[in-house]
Amino acid sequence: MEDTSAQSINMQRPSSSLSGEILTVNFGPQHPSTHGVLRLRVDLDGEVVTRVEPVIGYLHTGIEKNIEALKYNQAVTLTDRTDYLAPPSNNLAYCMAVEKLLGLEVPERAQALRVIMAELARIGSHLVYLGTSALELGAMSVFLYCFRERELILDMNEEISGVRMMTSYIRVGGVMDDITPRFEKMVRDFIKEFPSRVDEYEALLTENPIWQQRTKGIGVLPKDLALEIGATGASLRASGHDYDVRKYFPYCGYEKYDFDVPVGENGDCFDRYYCRVKEMRESIKIIQQALDGLPEGPYINRDARKIVPPPREDLETSMEAVIHHFKIFTEGFSPPPGDAYAAVESPRGEYGVYLVSDGTNKPRRAKIRAPSFVNLQALQHVCVGHLVADLIAIIGTFDTVMGDCDR
Repeated sequence: MEDTSAQSINMQRPSSSLSGEILTVNFGPQHPSTHGVLRLRVDLDGEVVTRVEPVIGYLHTGIEKNIEALKYNQAVTLTDRTDYLAPPSNNLAYCMAVEKLLGLEVPERAQALRVIMAELARIGSHLVYLGTSALELGAMSVFLYCFRERELILDMNEEISGVRMMTSYIRVGGVMDDITPRFEKMVRDFIKEFPSRVDEYEALLTENPIWQQRTKGIGVLPKDLALEIGATGASLRASGHDYDVRKYFPYCGYEKYDFDVPVGENGDCFDRYYCRVKEMRESIKIIQQALDGLPEGPYINRDARKIVPPPREDLETSMEAVIHHFKIFTEGFSPPPGDAYAAVESPRGEYGVYLVSDGTNKPRRAKIRAPSFVNLQALQHVCVGHLVADLIAIIGTFDTVMGDCDR
């Protein structure tokens, strides 16, 4: 009788057929390991994956077409809901595209506040990735620790915007409001404490032999293939390429900040994990610099009176300002005809927004370059030859968000 016990199988690199009979199964779109409503049609030869076909479209958001039906200011709230683990990054890319259409300058204080919010969102997103991926491989404590820190970031979101997740804090021309003393204290306390918390995660995982066995050499994405499919973010950098929008095409003054771009060597699950851990440390450095060097001045462009609402203090003292505020949100503004593309480095890679203006108060065309959608292509290449258990690890380390795909 053929020996099919676990001991007889190479657990990391299965090389031979177990039975020759192919079984097709579905992972998702309800399975929690698919990180949202992702469906994978998987062919199995015993426990060995022979083919993976990602199937998307179950979320039905239609965000791009809905943006085209809304005024420019109104659409900010929709961008929150694409990559819903890092809404400020989405807000930022969209607002930068609108500002390009308008030729609108953003004050330096607003640029620094945008950087702080984007980097907090990066940390929060990576914490969700790390906690859920660790949980799927049996490390329950890491999940609890990561969500402990993410709660602090959500508290900061609530303090500065009134909303814990879909903040819509970044607006065309700047940000919705200035920071409060309490917010600044919360951020400073967080960046002081967080490095030691990352040390805790690493103490549990990085040198853990079980974690290494489950991630090293698993789901290798070669550098050439990563470039060919257009992968970005940690999924690309883990394969040895240092592309980061913040370095290659700086925005919001990122060229003034001192930070490194973590790069891996092997392109496997472990390198993707380790790149994100290092990125969290670098984000803390960026936030520290932005907070220490926070410029004085307005938090939103005050010159574009026909575009942005007046400040809160004007609304409290001037009926003219109240009327103008009402007109902005009922009539909106109309950029000149043209098109613009703006991109940011989101937690998952290059998140870009392309807008076409026809001179009216609504975009003629809106198109989002979603990193999760592009990176998802890698699954059909890197999963073949691995075991089902490895498939779960690979899905987690590519860190796709389905709102980012089904937009």
